[in-house]
Amino acid sequence: MMRTALAMTAAFLVALTIPSSMLAQDPVRREAVQFAAGTTGTRIKANVAGRETVLYTLAAEAGQRMQISLSSGNTATYFNVYEPGRGLGDEALAGGNLTGPYMPDINRFDGVLPTSGTYTISVYLYRNAARRGEAAEYTLDISIEGDRAEVVKGDFADGLQGGPDYWRVRAGQGLKLRADPSTGAAVLMTLPDGIEVRNLGCRTAEARRWCRVATLADPGVEGWAAGDFLVEGTGQAATRLPEMGPVRAGEADALVPGTGFNATGQVECYAGPGAEPQMCDFGVIREGNGTGTVSVTLPGGPTRVIVYDGGMPTSFIASQADANAAFKASKVADGYMVSVGSASFVIPDAVIYGG
Repeated sequence: MMRTALAMTAAFLVALTIPSSMLAQDPVRREAVQFAAGTTGTRIKANVAGRETVLYTLAAEAGQRMQISLSSGNTATYFNVYEPGRGLGDEALAGGNLTGPYMPDINRFDGVLPTSGTYTISVYLYRNAARRGEAAEYTLDISIEGDRAEVVKGDFADGLQGGPDYWRVRAGQGLKLRADPSTGAAVLMTLPDGIEVRNLGCRTAEARRWCRVATLADPGVEGWAAGDFLVEGTGQAATRLPEMGPVRAGEADALVPGTGFNATGQVECYAGPGAEPQMCDFGVIREGNGTGTVSVTLPGGPTRVIVYDGGMPTSFIASQADANAAFKASKVADGYMVSVGSASFVIPDAVIYGG
């Protein structure tokens, strides 16, 4: 009994020496900041309470000027700024409760950034207010301005101008390839989930990372894709099987007699989610190098015309009746599973390339 009592007393004394932060972890809320297309800043209105910390992440490049200001009716509300690779528990680049090189005034950051990468802004209540469980509404204004240098200085590990040779797309509904690094730029095509592309280097715009990529088809399509949806690839995922011998652009491909198609046949298809597999008639018009259209007709149903670019299904030609139908393409073993509205089609690569 004496030993048990001593053990319980010792455990109690040890518990008293453990910091409260180790007994119950303070809540953290995380949000990614993205500017609207064509803009260089944003305004965030939110709230923080008690021991909570709100973390905002945004991408920027060395040499750009970042400005941040925070206003709140609760004067115990502050923010810290952390360089890429640092965060809570690390030394901050600047703290909103002090003035210094980057802080011309309390809760106002203004400085040229030293490193390229993802910066973190933490908003919190000062200790005494946090202990009392106070709450605060605040407004956070953020802007990033200045031309990007031709060569990124202080490049970061997961890749501005560095990074892997190849990316793999991780976006269930496909990833838009755009003409410029902006959500407002023209869409060149949609990259299907799982496809691999060549990495031509990444930059930041609108507070997010954008990567210039090229499809692996010959010739490839180049454009900008949001880096949030790219993971390291291997470069071994071919966009066509090597034995297919595709028709090259400008070469003639004979038509099936009595049709306007270069080839006809059947592919596996599904009328809707959970439906039994059927065989659907198709006809393909090949423009060379995996580009063209594939028309697939459901038994007794509508015809869907699927547009291919560089070996990848990128969109469909919508009639007035199905203009709002969703389009999706996912890589399968030797082709793509293409969905238009509720219907799905399994289209081998050989259909568009020939073989």
